[in-house]
Amino acid sequence: MNYFDYRDNRLFCEEVSVEEIAREAGTPFYLYSHRTLKQHFQVFDAAFGEIPHMICYAVKANSNTAILRLFAREGGGVDLVSGGELYRALKAGVEPGKIVYSGVGKRDDEIDFALKTGILMFNVESDQELRTINERAATMGVRAGIALRVNPDVDPQTHPHISTGLKENKFGIDVEGALVSYRNAVALSSLDIKGVSCHIGSQVTKVSPFIDALERLKDLIRRLREEGIAIRYLDLGGGLGIAYDRETPPHPDEYARAIIDASKDLDCTFIFEPGRVIVGNAGILVTRVLYTKANDGKRFIIVDAGMNDLIRPSLYGAFHQIRPVVRRGGEEIMADVVGPICETGDFLARGRLLPDFRRGELMAVMSAGAYGFAMSSNYNSRPRVPEILVRDERWYVIRKRETCEDLTRGEEIPDFMNV
Repeated sequence: MNYFDYRDNRLFCEEVSVEEIAREAGTPFYLYSHRTLKQHFQVFDAAFGEIPHMICYAVKANSNTAILRLFAREGGGVDLVSGGELYRALKAGVEPGKIVYSGVGKRDDEIDFALKTGILMFNVESDQELRTINERAATMGVRAGIALRVNPDVDPQTHPHISTGLKENKFGIDVEGALVSYRNAVALSSLDIKGVSCHIGSQVTKVSPFIDALERLKDLIRRLREEGIAIRYLDLGGGLGIAYDRETPPHPDEYARAIIDASKDLDCTFIFEPGRVIVGNAGILVTRVLYTKANDGKRFIIVDAGMNDLIRPSLYGAFHQIRPVVRRGGEEIMADVVGPICETGDFLARGRLLPDFRRGELMAVMSAGAYGFAMSSNYNSRPRVPEILVRDERWYVIRKRETCEDLTRGEEIPDFMNV
């Protein structure tokens, strides 16, 4: 459920007119519903209420510090994949003991930062990384909590670019290799083996791949415990999908019930890393129509948001519903929605039956709360757009619109060019 709805043919976010925000803030902009974000987190958390668990929100989905603060206040932790995300999490007030650090390419300085912070554990991706973390921890005189990320070779039945649990993917260690790596970890004096980790992919719309992965992890945990290696945490990652178009992903209650039923007597604290399922449908991208045109009968609606603002359609062929901010009825047309970027691949929708938008009208690109702003860029030297949060009848700018001055911040012209 989300709190974007029409009242008298005008789109509202909670109790605020989207048209009103656009009039004051300008376009384009990302818009989030506080009520939706909070409810989605609470529903996911409550679904696992009968077992020991921790919800570690996947920062990569949407890393705005105000959103991280919201989840921290709900008792959540975070899953992160860079030193920058760790900085954001700490700035937002996330407890270090609720932070897990994933990612296949952790630098030494990032490992040191996490060790100084005292995070719960690293999800380790390779034997070389395992040894590096041990060396860094030994140098600092601390012990590093670790889990090995196991690649269960399970097909998540999602887009190939966001599949992470197959043997041809770069992530994790295969099950048999993981058993050897855990044995190696026992001999490393600055490591504290805490758990087993797994993540099979993103935008997964069936429960069965998660259960297949869990069954393989259960067998690994049993074998580890037989060798005296205590496993206290099982991190099942994230990946639960949402409805962008006609998908019918399971409700968190259904997902939780299947996990709980399949893990009886496992005696672990579960860690879950939801991202998209929490924030995806809690945000939209609002853009304004600049022009419309037709080339040999093909219709184009040209808007002021481009692939630099929302790259998912260009990168994945992803579908986002397109809605008018003010509905006025009339005929529909078949058209592409394209942006101002100098690339043929700059589009938000292709071959879509849409309202006959006119110059100056506002358009809402739905389900843009996950991997929207987080993947945006300054391509074509376009300042990044603001992020706005609505709570009840008020709205707040939680990230200011960038200026042209921001584009060149940090750049320097060498002295020899000024002679």
